[in-house]
Amino acid sequence: MRRLFAFVAVGGLTLGLMAALGSAQMDKAARPSPAAKASCSLADGKTITVDYSSPRAKGRKIFGGLVPYGDVWRAGANEATTFVTTTDLMVGSSHVPAGSYTIFAIPNKDKWSLIISKKTGEWGTAYPGPSEDLARIDMKVSALPSAVENFTIAFDKTASGCTLRMDWETTRASVEISKM
Repeated sequence: MRRLFAFVAVGGLTLGLMAALGSAQMDKAARPSPAAKASCSLADGKTITVDYSSPRAKGRKIFGGLVPYGDVWRAGANEATTFVTTTDLMVGSSHVPAGSYTIFAIPNKDKWSLIISKKTGEWGTAYPGPSEDLARIDMKVSALPSAVENFTIAFDKTASGCTLRMDWETTRASVEISKM
């Protein structure tokens, strides 16, 4: 009898967990800022992957409005944006060892800073503070020829690695990344 009860209890828990996970996946897909991913393939099969949520402009003033200049921004929406590399990198002039990180940005009109934080698992705007920063890296800022509705993080392949770029509204912030 105990075995039967244990079997039924485990089966019920398994079904409940599957339903909860399925519901969480559906909730993510229905979000106004859906999940997105960017990746860059480097030499020797090494990769960089960024997972983020892509908010929409919806006619709002983004930089200097919704996203204030000079403040730490989560570079996306919902869960904090993750940056995972399977090899040691140079991001701008900063060494980033292979591993998992959270990225934030500090946008300004003519200069951005990319923050690579050692702390992972934050939700949204929970910037853990400068004591957890692995690096703060200057990003190049340029104007886009037309407005971009969806916040986008992407990689452009280069001879030595790739360029990470963040596009939204009429702004592009970018930084060079190369394998060490």
